Amino acid sequence: MDMKLLHQKFCRESFNEDGVIQHFEPVYDEHFNFAYDVIDEIARNEPERRAMVWCNVAGEQRSFTFGEISEYASRAAALFKEQGICRGDRVMLVLKRHYQFWFAILGLHKLGAIAIPATHLLTAKDFLYRFKSAGVTAIVASAEDDVCQHVEGAMKDYPDIRTRFIVRGEREGWLPFDAMIEETAPMTQRMETLAIDTLLLYFTSGTTGYPKMVCHDHTYPIAHIVTAKYWHNVDPDGLHLTVSETGWAKSVWGKLYGQWFLGAGIFVYDFDRFIPADLLAKIQEYRITTFCAPPTIYRFLIKEGLENYDLSSLKYVTTAGEALNPEVFRQFEQKTGLRIHEAFGQTETTVLMGNFVGAKDEKVGSLGKASPLYDVDIVDENDQPLPPGETGEIVVRTPEGVHPIGMFQKYYDGGDPEAAKTEDVWHDGYYHTCDTAWKDEDGFFWYVGRTDDVIKSSGYRIGPFEIESVLMELPQVLECGVTGVPDPVRGTVVKATIVLAKGYTPSDELAKEIQTYVKKQTAPYKYPRVIEFVDELPKTISGKIRRVELRKSGKTQQS
Repeated sequence: MDMKLLHQKFCRESFNEDGVIQHFEPVYDEHFNFAYDVIDEIARNEPERRAMVWCNVAGEQRSFTFGEISEYASRAAALFKEQGICRGDRVMLVLKRHYQFWFAILGLHKLGAIAIPATHLLTAKDFLYRFKSAGVTAIVASAEDDVCQHVEGAMKDYPDIRTRFIVRGEREGWLPFDAMIEETAPMTQRMETLAIDTLLLYFTSGTTGYPKMVCHDHTYPIAHIVTAKYWHNVDPDGLHLTVSETGWAKSVWGKLYGQWFLGAGIFVYDFDRFIPADLLAKIQEYRITTFCAPPTIYRFLIKEGLENYDLSSLKYVTTAGEALNPEVFRQFEQKTGLRIHEAFGQTETTVLMGNFVGAKDEKVGSLGKASPLYDVDIVDENDQPLPPGETGEIVVRTPEGVHPIGMFQKYYDGGDPEAAKTEDVWHDGYYHTCDTAWKDEDGFFWYVGRTDDVIKSSGYRIGPFEIESVLMELPQVLECGVTGVPDPVRGTVVKATIVLAKGYTPSDELAKEIQTYVKKQTAPYKYPRVIEFVDELPKTISGKIRRVELRKSGKTQQS
């Protein structure tokens, strides 16, 4: 079998007259396991096929074939097994962008253990909550950024971590992963796992409350064939770059499952601090062919100066994570000739809607059309479908007995049903995303905001994204977040919290200039009556704006 076509073994597909994906049906047996059935299969047939190119800011570089990835995954599985890690054990991975992440997560897949990717930005308090909630018994962590110190701090109140591996360093009480994996013989037998076993557990960042634990089973990777082939449009002989740290679900969206289903190479740039010039230089140097990043990254790349780099290798670019401002879309296309293809999904799902490969009727600023994986609709507060043009909540219709591939199994409760409450969002045949949008007559979805971010002012319903898009057209604005704040007259007024671009200084005059511009560009009732200039926006550890904090902040300019 041609390994570039391996994915066809695991799905049945059909397309419309333009060649756009319309139907996707998964095909797998009860023991499907991505590490065995995809990675090892490619390694058997094309062991020298390029799987990964990795480099870091220190100038180190490694390149791995599928044969090597398969072997290291088997070594990791054997090493974990020797240390008592078993099927169903929950193992946290805090590995930044280090290539050891791929060895470890595939090794856990082979054992049937549950991988819990996490960010290195967690503190001891964060680790303690996650350890207790998920029942973590082992951890593989990076030596940098005081991660191990924070883990040890959490362990003072959580004694159940039995095994600790350290990567890229040494520390008393921690097993040296890098040295031990080189000394461990690969595991040769296939371990018993089931497709319905839990594969991954992710903590959602949320805007309020404690993070919930999202569980995905072993079929989840199959759904990412759509992600990689029909959204990212990866070239099996090219090199794909998704900008994401391994602690987030976006990383397995763009750096693992779908890409390797297609036999494509992934590029991993191991950095801590994002420097636009460095990223552009890497795209130029390594001849990246497909690229995915959040809109914020695109904004910084545009301001850095795309024209100063040779980006001719890029053939296709995509974005997700937050809605894409039309101004960013226009500027990137003008400077590169490439359209940015937007999509929308959640940690609980894969791509729910997107601008898929081959579509000839894309609309700038739209999230695209519903994925063939899901029955997506817009409903009111009573779960009644809304007609085109009306704003409501994005839901996935899931009749009784139907569990779409790619959808999470449940929120893990850690033995405390009150901590999960899956039924709060998934009930009566609908999964509720808590995101709002509207759908036009042609079936395109247009993002509005979170259900708790919609601003109601003087009887109007105002979506923050529309105002943010207008603000981002101004050269003075680097980043912004729009929220509603209490007002004694109007109940709520629109507030814009703004990070200025280099060379601009906060002033009352600048605030009025910005307000005037918004008044002219959109309906007057939508302009921000309150403006606050800040040095940076408060964000969740996954990089999303914490609007709840913006609503609480104080220094303002109002008119």
